[in-house]
Amino acid sequence: MTTTPPTSRLAAAFAKARSQGRKALVLYLTGCDPDFDTSRRLLLAAARAGADVLELGVPWSDPSADGPAIQAAMRRALAAGGGMAKALDMCRAVRADNPDVPVVLFGYANPIFVRGTAKFAAQAKQAGADGVLCVDWPPDEDPELAQALSQQDLALVPLIAPTSTPARVKAAAAVAGGFLYYVSLTGITGSQLPNLAATSAGVQQVRELSGGRLPVAVGFGIATPADARAVAGFADGVVVGSAAVRVIERAVSEGRDPVPALEAFVTDLRAALG
Repeated sequence: MTTTPPTSRLAAAFAKARSQGRKALVLYLTGCDPDFDTSRRLLLAAARAGADVLELGVPWSDPSADGPAIQAAMRRALAAGGGMAKALDMCRAVRADNPDVPVVLFGYANPIFVRGTAKFAAQAKQAGADGVLCVDWPPDEDPELAQALSQQDLALVPLIAPTSTPARVKAAAAVAGGFLYYVSLTGITGSQLPNLAATSAGVQQVRELSGGRLPVAVGFGIATPADARAVAGFADGVVVGSAAVRVIERAVSEGRDPVPALEAFVTDLRAALG
């Protein structure tokens, strides 16, 4: 079995979506929610059902950018022994079963800083990750993480908000890889999808400021296939997180295996994207 190099998995995923006349589906799941093995099966099921890129959430005790659904998922994951070490193990396990799906480690600065950026980047590469999204490490203020990831040929996926200045957008885009993540609202994950005209204008501005070098995916507030279809009208990719986490939470609370429910949810999202 051949493995696609990490430098090209993200690019290949977006290129494949374009060649099929659709937009890419990026799916976020919290690692180790509700436990390690179920989480592994959920991630693999999401890829089978059509997720083009997986965002693997690294459990952290203070997820300041996340809403109630992901905060609860992180508490469950931490109670199950989740954290940075287990997230890297999870990435390794997913990569062993699926050599081609891109995996972006999604987390916060503290666990990376404590580990050391160079060590973290090397371990992420060894685990089979393709990139890293760190919510609270602005690349224009501290280039250390971007440099460490670059040395390992890993992509830094920056968050760009509606309030980001042109200078910040340009600085983030200059060191970014894979794709640019445009946050649809000035709030937390799981909030209601905002006015799409403003979001569409924001995406267009990001494209102009970044020179169109990377695709732009939009996240925060996308909960249904209809939401995904609407955002796909102007974005290169659609990111779904809290809604997927809620599907898992409902199934687990009802004593059901969450894998079939998530697989059906992702299938519907993918169908909405064409």
